[in-house]
Amino acid sequence: MSPTRIKYQLEPELTSQEFADVLNRSTLALRRPVDDLMRLDEMLSNASIVLTARDETGLLVGVSRALSDFSYCTYLSDLAVDVSCQRQGIGKTLIEKTHHAAGLQTTLILLAAPAAQEYYPHIGFQKHDSCWLISAQASPNTEKKSLA
Repeated sequence: MSPTRIKYQLEPELTSQEFADVLNRSTLALRRPVDDLMRLDEMLSNASIVLTARDETGLLVGVSRALSDFSYCTYLSDLAVDVSCQRQGIGKTLIEKTHHAAGLQTTLILLAAPAAQEYYPHIGFQKHDSCWLISAQASPNTEKKSLA
């Protein structure tokens, strides 16, 4: 499959089923709640940018999901490309188009999957050593907490 046959588009209406499918066909399913379609729905509906890559048959072969203030920073939360379509420039194009959609004045930020640590410097990302995390807490209560 040639990258020139790939159609890229903003697709905020992407379904959780298609999202889960491409996550499963990439390496990202290991670190995403692919069996929880309600949570995937929330992830998609609360994203600032959902950009897709589809082949000539319409099959979703890649997705980029980002959160942005469209002014200062953009967090590229998910970048998934079907394993059978990797090394064709699809991921790099998804990143470029996501950054353009957010605005090039924003800083693009991401946490690399372990298998992709060597990929990002190759396409222009700079390693940053001061990222800090508070891990998600497992809880049956997924209600949003009030700040009051």
